[in-house]
Amino acid sequence: MPLRTLPRRGEKGDVRAVGEVMRETGARALVVGLPLSLDGTEGDAARRCRALGEALARQLGCRVHYWDERFSTAEAERVLLGADLSRRRRRQVVNHVAAGLILQGYLDSRGRP
Repeated sequence: MPLRTLPRRGEKGDVRAVGEVMRETGARALVVGLPLSLDGTEGDAARRCRALGEALARQLGCRVHYWDERFSTAEAERVLLGADLSRRRRRQVVNHVAAGLILQGYLDSRGRP
């Protein structure tokens, strides 16, 4: 399950922050959302995510799994609207909820309970 949303700090800061969370939780692998284009191809944003994922794997010695994050924010918005959250509260938590949906999609694809 997603723990918290980390603010971007540049590659070094991102790796450091993710490494701290991994040490705190004992995590051994990461799931990184991959922002594919609508047609499923990888553009600049996806390439940047892969570059960060490679840096995380290299510097933290962990496995990195990529998962298509298309429509995750829209789905998170629908979930939050269904929960009748205010617009302000939805803005505060939408990325956290989207991360949970990305993680759940990855876990569901593995076919494990």
